[in-house]
Amino acid sequence: MRPMEGMRVIALEHAVAAPLCTRHLADMGADVIKIERPGDGDFARAYDDYVNGLCSHFIWLNRGKRSVTLDVKNPDARTALDTLIAGADVLVQNLAPGAAARLGLTHEALSPANPKLVVCDISGYGESGPFVQKKAYDLLIQAESGLISVTGSEDEPSRVGISIADISTGMYALTGILGALLRRGRTGQGANVKIAMLDALGEWMTYPILRHAYAGSAPPRVPTTHPGIAPYGAHRTKDGQIIIGLQNEREWAVFCAKVLKQPALQTDPRFASQAMRRQNRPALTALIEDLFTTMTSMEVAAMLDEIGIANGRLNEPIDVWNHAQFTARDKWREIQTEAGPVRALLPPFTFTDVEAVMGDVPSVGQHTDEVLAEIGFSREKIAAMRAAGAV
Repeated sequence: MRPMEGMRVIALEHAVAAPLCTRHLADMGADVIKIERPGDGDFARAYDDYVNGLCSHFIWLNRGKRSVTLDVKNPDARTALDTLIAGADVLVQNLAPGAAARLGLTHEALSPANPKLVVCDISGYGESGPFVQKKAYDLLIQAESGLISVTGSEDEPSRVGISIADISTGMYALTGILGALLRRGRTGQGANVKIAMLDALGEWMTYPILRHAYAGSAPPRVPTTHPGIAPYGAHRTKDGQIIIGLQNEREWAVFCAKVLKQPALQTDPRFASQAMRRQNRPALTALIEDLFTTMTSMEVAAMLDEIGIANGRLNEPIDVWNHAQFTARDKWREIQTEAGPVRALLPPFTFTDVEAVMGDVPSVGQHTDEVLAEIGFSREKIAAMRAAGAV
């Protein structure tokens, strides 16, 4: 039995954060019903057309769900939505600020009819305070949380190259929902879980926040180097770069003796402590690259692996697509889309006795008739709703 098998999740969602949360619930066996607008559906479907004409984001975030189109302002469609929610275990929404309240879709409004319901509200800045009505997109939250200020080069800050504010928010939403369901199993009562994007990245920014607040110094922007540890980061090789990481003095001693073949460097005043190595990072990097640039990245990696020094290659996305570790561990599966099969990674969490669902990616409204029939709508009623633009 999969962990979420038998659970129904209603998702009033778009973009990235909420869909990431509910896709993980679908992977674990939940029946996730994605409510989309009639016509175009989730606007994230149009973010790009990189995967056989379909959106890479949508394929990534929406496998295993059933798509139902409803104009929730239409009375018949709203009746359908209310019926679905009345029989659901979880409702997830990341509508615009205030929209859920205007539609009567708050936990306070819904729990009398369904006391076991877990409602997860995802917002940009929370539901109070001076920013409550501000629109919140990933890049904006990266900026507002300070993340961009510690990312990039010395000369120019940069956004993180993936939607990290959305992703962190989606994962905290997932954690909160699972916690609420665990408690419900003991008490029988649902819950209202609230997740703000700013809060999610604020949590992840705790180290630089504490450093700046108490030490008066923000972490420097060092693109492929650690701001506090040396040697830790990218170093040139004969054919590219390799990332190395030394965490303690024991590893530093091994590195001096067995890699650089200069054991005296361990006590060299320039490098005898973490603080001194950080201060003299350029000289240390030059010493290391004098050796590494005579070898290929694979040769350096093999040498470091043999003596137990942590390292990683500076891969491109296509290198990850072909990564030997994913292949060896059988981590790829094939999922279906309206444009044909697509390869997808199994989710990071695994259960030894059951595999993730890895279901199909739905087309807009693909399951509308099926789901409405399940809750008692006749074929004629559904046809009339379609003619009226309600579905």
